[in-house]
Amino acid sequence: MALRIGLTPNTLGTPAPPLSAKWDIELEAARPGLTALSSSLAQTFERGEIPVTTLGRCAASLGTLPVVSRYRPDAVVVWFDAHADSNLPSTSESGYLGGLVLTGAAGLWHTGLPGGLKLHNVVLVGARDIDAGEQLLIDSKQLMLVKAGSDLAQRLAEAIGDRPVYVHIDCDVLEPGTVPTEYLVPGGLTVADLQQAATVLAKNELVGLEISEFQACWSTNGMVASPEPLIDALQPLLSKFLADE
Repeated sequence: MALRIGLTPNTLGTPAPPLSAKWDIELEAARPGLTALSSSLAQTFERGEIPVTTLGRCAASLGTLPVVSRYRPDAVVVWFDAHADSNLPSTSESGYLGGLVLTGAAGLWHTGLPGGLKLHNVVLVGARDIDAGEQLLIDSKQLMLVKAGSDLAQRLAEAIGDRPVYVHIDCDVLEPGTVPTEYLVPGGLTVADLQQAATVLAKNELVGLEISEFQACWSTNGMVASPEPLIDALQPLLSKFLADE
């Protein structure tokens, strides 16, 4: 990403082995990093710049989304993900922190971090592994879902209108095998689908871009993976970023 955009990355946090623990333990361990991420993103907005962020896990968005909501409450958060990430701690069967992100950022459960995200400002794209409580949010129109499939770009354009966009890409939104990522959910987007969606999004004001859940190696053979197919698909957004810079 840094080579394509031509910027020097700012690295936050220190890599550590996964805890494989419940959401509350994971959250406390991640809190210093989330706080640093929030601070860095706020400084970027204060400078009038557009943030481009790569995240290890979607849970890191607990540190980004409240900042986006504070500085750009007019923006729609376009959330590309195979999952809806909008469970509650009280209803989540897995207790996985990454599945609680949108509701946590919206203040629907206590994270100990700022909230402020409005769920009606979120458009889910490509979500297909959806729990019952998450489906209720969609059915009640508290969350909007643009499903994978034909005419995705057109349906996405209708969903966002002319609003500014903050774009989150979880790599598992793509069809398994497209890029290496831990969670594999069939029925995902193709690279062409993602590029067409990026072209639609680039017509609007780009508030920021974040990419998560890209693994460095293929789990099947351990070979180092290239992110170029993903970055190529997002080139319409990257070009917009560079133009706006």
